[in-house]
Amino acid sequence: MELQGTVKKIFDTQTFASGFQKREMVLLTQEQYPQPISIEFLSDKINLLDNVSEGETVKLGINIRGREWTNPQGEVKYFNSITAWRLEKVADNGAQPTYAAPSATATPATTNENPFADEGDDDLPF
Repeated sequence: MELQGTVKKIFDTQTFASGFQKREMVLLTQEQYPQPISIEFLSDKINLLDNVSEGETVKLGINIRGREWTNPQGEVKYFNSITAWRLEKVADNGAQPTYAAPSATATPATTNENPFADEGDDDLPF
């Protein structure tokens, strides 16, 4: 799966007693109602965040993972996590669309000729 959005927050690397490392970021999606989504980078993927800054637009390759946990009272709980395995920066051209420059050989629109005069009858009912 892929997600695209703006980097809202990048956290420091966490190292656990087992030697396992993870680093998290928050991605703000680009949709009508933007969502802040927490993404984990695990082990050898934490270095993907080294060249990314908050505010940049990125596209992520992600996996959604789930796990089951039984608490001391015997209740079963379920947790989801989103882990990234690829990150690429997206060129942010802004929200301004680009238009082609008008041609220098454009015909002036001030002629009095009927542009539809040479068209034959057409079979449209209107």
